[in-house]
Amino acid sequence: MSGKPTLKKPLSLDDPLQFIKGVGPKRADLLKKLNLKTVSDALFYLPFRYDDRSQVKKIIELTPNETFSFVGEVVDAAVIRIGRRRKIFEALVQDDSGFVRVKWFQFNESYMTEKIKAGRKFIFSGKPTHNKRGGGLEIIHPDTESQSDESANSLEIGCIVPIYYSTDGLHLKSLRTIMKNVVNDYKNLLEEFLPEKIIQRYKFPNRSEAIQRAHFPPNDASIKLLESFQDPSQARLIFEEFFLLQLALAFKKRNLGIEECGQPFKTRGKTIQKFIKLLKFDLTRAQKKVLGEIMNYLEKKEPMNLLLQGDVGSGKTVVALIALLTGVDNDCQVALMAPTELLAEQHFLSMGPFCEALNITIELVTSSGSTKEKSLILNSIEDGTTKVIVGTHALIQKKIAFSNLGLIVVDEQHRFGVLQREALSRKGLTPHVLIMTATPIPRSLALTLYGDMNVSFLDEFPPGRMPIETKLFYENTRDTAYALLEKEIKLGRQAYVVCPLIEESESIDLKAAINVSDELQSKKLLNFKVQLIHGKLKKEERQKIMAEFKSGAIDVLVATTVIEVGIDVPNATVMLIEHSERFGLAQLHQLRGRVGRGKHASKCLLIASHALTNDGKARLNAIVKSRDGFSIAEEDLRIRGPGDFTGTRQSGIPLLRAGNLLRDIKLLELSRREAIELIEKDPRLEASEHLKLKDALHNTFKDQMNLMKVI
Repeated sequence: MSGKPTLKKPLSLDDPLQFIKGVGPKRADLLKKLNLKTVSDALFYLPFRYDDRSQVKKIIELTPNETFSFVGEVVDAAVIRIGRRRKIFEALVQDDSGFVRVKWFQFNESYMTEKIKAGRKFIFSGKPTHNKRGGGLEIIHPDTESQSDESANSLEIGCIVPIYYSTDGLHLKSLRTIMKNVVNDYKNLLEEFLPEKIIQRYKFPNRSEAIQRAHFPPNDASIKLLESFQDPSQARLIFEEFFLLQLALAFKKRNLGIEECGQPFKTRGKTIQKFIKLLKFDLTRAQKKVLGEIMNYLEKKEPMNLLLQGDVGSGKTVVALIALLTGVDNDCQVALMAPTELLAEQHFLSMGPFCEALNITIELVTSSGSTKEKSLILNSIEDGTTKVIVGTHALIQKKIAFSNLGLIVVDEQHRFGVLQREALSRKGLTPHVLIMTATPIPRSLALTLYGDMNVSFLDEFPPGRMPIETKLFYENTRDTAYALLEKEIKLGRQAYVVCPLIEESESIDLKAAINVSDELQSKKLLNFKVQLIHGKLKKEERQKIMAEFKSGAIDVLVATTVIEVGIDVPNATVMLIEHSERFGLAQLHQLRGRVGRGKHASKCLLIASHALTNDGKARLNAIVKSRDGFSIAEEDLRIRGPGDFTGTRQSGIPLLRAGNLLRDIKLLELSRREAIELIEKDPRLEASEHLKLKDALHNTFKDQMNLMKVI
């Protein structure tokens, strides 16, 4: 039987990942959790670290304090109890040259006993140390990947192995194979758009070579450069990302040609005066100073574009509310955009009573809620009935139409991309914009990132803020930390226990928040109420839990980082953070700021793994020694420690896929300089050598930054 030949569809960077070899519908759904939907998404989803398994050793060749990889078979494995409370998981591993013991001090017992069984082979990677009791070499908390004769391949052994952030249900090995297939089949579709002069000036590889090397480095690549994201392949991908963004911003600044005209506000109106009287405290000197600056900007015809930096607890929310009420006083709608539903809900709940007292309508817009409820809210926004709108990135959806949006406040700006803020700004007729952050950014960096913005600083804490004592504990002193927590609870105080949810790989077992919650309630804090909260709970359930915690009905709130920002419970005096080494310093500083808000002295208790690098210890010691967010930020930059300080993988529009605003400051400055120089020479990118660059700008930003009007 003959028929028409089937034409093979040409490959495209927009191809859905579902149809890539090794994916399928189920894995495609898991990849979506990582914001990976298309081939292009996957190509620029770079490893966050690398394991050097290029030199696979025999057990007999292992030497202390050097990282090695070897393939070994588990001979025996068991949970060993030490005293009444402590336990370790220990396995005896062999190859044809000898034996070595591997140990875990922190582990999920059911998971480890199921995974590490006699007869199974694994790739072990770690740093051998001498057993303190004289039992030869041992490896503490090694990375492990299951290995069988059938599955052994060049992606896991005998090479530099990429480590990606993964998610539950998607093994790192599977993700690595998917990435290999994507890179092999699609890398050559990446068109070069960087000017040849720039490529030669900085000795950049072409895009195809850069993608190949960044995902699967050759064995002679420098691990040190890869880990610091300074390998030529990574540098090129980071540079091009920054370059396009800086070029777009330069276009806007130079080619719009006219001053944007906004609505000048009358300030210090009756609503503000009434609000001030409702407050149970006096504004600080710094708050008054910043408010004076804001009011001066609002009075001008040019729309305000202000970045407000204030350390945790400096009183930014009050300042923001006064700015919003000024907009209402001028018969405008105002909007506050927060990065998470929980933070948006907290803003809504804290602002609600004030708006009610002032007879101002306020609504919350998130992705949650019934269709009918959402429709009523959207109608009230469109017809102008609702004056104050609080929400997440749901505010930038096309279906949301404002009647007269005059002022926007963006909270925790580091969680949003420039384009998301742009999208909200376009909802109004050149509205005033106030951007707030409690993530301290060194001044030089702020001016680099926000050179076209005015910057104000809240550099004073409200009176009565109690000092927060920060202590560092390790696994062997964990019980001491929890004893301190229990002591505070017995005094009638409340506590947070925070667990990271970093889904890195099957080889690393982090205590899940649910396990911690269960253990506290069933073993350690039997006579107290322990409750778990996380981002996947329904809105109503989260609100109920937070209301109970605020009322004192819950003694200990076990949480993920959903409580990083925005929650204010004065009676909470203890912040205990599990796996503190897994958090960035900015995150730790934010979390610590959730306590110390009442009349009692507070404590922040950091629990870390024993297996810390020197940099890891330096980072945690920095948070112990200092309460000043800006000095901590400087220290974080100096140490270059792990952690995503500014949220490079921003929700919504994926602005930064490779770059990190703080880690890659030199490349950012370089790209900014090159972009400005290029626009000076070729303001509309009309030269033949810049046509592909112009296309790349259009393809990257489309109509998101009004570039179509100027290029």
